[in-house]
Amino acid sequence: MKIDVSEDFAGQRIDKFLSSIERIGSRARAEKLLEASLVLVGGKPAIKSHRVRTGDIVEVPDAELAEPAPRTYEGTAPVDVLYEDDDVLVVDKPAGLVVHPAPGHRALTLVELLAGGGVQLAENDDEVHFRPGVVHRLDKDTSGAMMLAKNHLAQRELQLALRQRTAKREYLALVNGHVPSRAGRIEAAIGRDVRDSSRRSIETDFPQDAITHFVVQEVLPTTTLLRLKLETGRTHQIRVHMESIGHDVVADSVYGSCPQFGLERQFLHAAKLTFPHPRTGEPVEVASPLPEDLQEALAAARRAVRED
Repeated sequence: MKIDVSEDFAGQRIDKFLSSIERIGSRARAEKLLEASLVLVGGKPAIKSHRVRTGDIVEVPDAELAEPAPRTYEGTAPVDVLYEDDDVLVVDKPAGLVVHPAPGHRALTLVELLAGGGVQLAENDDEVHFRPGVVHRLDKDTSGAMMLAKNHLAQRELQLALRQRTAKREYLALVNGHVPSRAGRIEAAIGRDVRDSSRRSIETDFPQDAITHFVVQEVLPTTTLLRLKLETGRTHQIRVHMESIGHDVVADSVYGSCPQFGLERQFLHAAKLTFPHPRTGEPVEVASPLPEDLQEALAAARRAVRED
């Protein structure tokens, strides 16, 4: 099996990267393969301290892989549908729901819940990860509009639209402090943090270009409500960029502080998606209303008393 390393894993140790592959399944199994020189990167045996880079080709003999486990689903999809046709599904992802299976996460995910509800998504053709129909992702505790593809044509065209930036993603975020300009552009490369590989940071040995645009929607006593547009889509991009300019997202336990205004998850919501339809090219615009927990937090933020 040949695995093309995606940007999600850039900077990760290869033993940890291999353990995320379902057909390897554990760090111990990955270490045994590495010790036996059965794992190649760029055609050469890798050691377990090697850190993978985007675009690396990792090879593991098929004979060393376990058979993929059969998947079964129960229940129905507990998510609201914002838009649907024969090619595209846009759901209103609730906070607390992971998009697709990952090592260490045992609860049902968005794609599994959709499958349990009878939703047909583009078949999974990724040998490494189970991501049927996934075009882009939202963090577990980020809510809002997220599009999925029902067939390979739609998946390919929607992913291309994101790369070519003809698909647009807008977010609402409440951030701490008062942002000094009414609008701005943050351009700072992001990668795995040099000190903590579980975090993304602008202090990284594996930088990837990242650009975020923002406009102030409302200035509150101690916080600022922003509307943000992504020009790129790196992992945790908005959260890292806002932390980098000293205005972390409210209630962000990883890149800021938690809880605030009754929230125990970050105030970040995917408010709007605009994209060319993958079959017709006609523009599609889908909006997601602010969920109840964020509405209540915003009301509390408006009542806050500024401490001078």
